[in-house]
Amino acid sequence: MSVQGRLAAFDHIIAGSRALLAAIPEHRLDWRPHARSWTLGELATHLANLPNWTMPTLAMSEFDISPADGGPPPMPAAGSTAELLEALDTSSAAARAAIEGTSEDVFAGPWTMLVGGEARFTLPKHVVLRTFIMDHMIHHRAQLGVYLRLLDVPVPQSFGPTADFQDM
Repeated sequence: MSVQGRLAAFDHIIAGSRALLAAIPEHRLDWRPHARSWTLGELATHLANLPNWTMPTLAMSEFDISPADGGPPPMPAAGSTAELLEALDTSSAAARAAIEGTSEDVFAGPWTMLVGGEARFTLPKHVVLRTFIMDHMIHHRAQLGVYLRLLDVPVPQSFGPTADFQDM
């Protein structure tokens, strides 16, 4: 796939993510559907910041998501819908610029995910961008859609009409 094709797919995923984040009711950010689930705010914050993974993916050949030193502390959940949208806009602009500025040779290069120093997988960077970043965003958008449905919030479309917006 060309850089332009990657950017088109990325932009489409970001637009759908933005629609879901914009629908989040601020007064429910602490709600969680189950004791082991993230809160609405935690899930939405994760989604808004996932594009940030693009830069280390394209700039590095490996990344340890659970380093021996514990790594950085977890990101605190956003406190408002505006913060979520700002985080998505910032992360997606940086990711888009990184995608646009990356050569095909770099996209073809290997990237390894480590967990505690142990290699879990190695894939070409273009596959990691598609699966570990973009498909990962789609996965969390689906979770967010379920959260919104459980809160009786109309679920906006991301790929096509939802039950709430069938006439669009």
